[in-house]
Amino acid sequence: MKIWLEGNLNAHPFVDRKYWINNFEMVRDALQQSEIIVIEDKSQIIGFVGMQNTYLAELFVKNKFRRHGVGSKLLNAIKRKYDSFTLEVYAENQAAVSFYNKQGLKIV
Repeated sequence: MKIWLEGNLNAHPFVDRKYWINNFEMVRDALQQSEIIVIEDKSQIIGFVGMQNTYLAELFVKNKFRRHGVGSKLLNAIKRKYDSFTLEVYAENQAAVSFYNKQGLKIV
């Protein structure tokens, strides 16, 4: 959850930080109902993806491990497992929009 909170606070400065803090418990509970794939480095979780059916609900990478292929590995694991899936990204989060575009996902 620390990765989730820090990731949202860093990636979404246009959203009031109270929103993320106020939704912490709800997201934690939802993640317990999700399929989670993690990537570790030296027994430490450095990134994860959470799927709810065919909805990619979460993809987060620890800040210092971003731009090292961790997100791509997580997304590729999802692509191998699911024929199709959906996700939502804030248009203002240009880094995420660019990442998903580079990974071959289409905006609909």
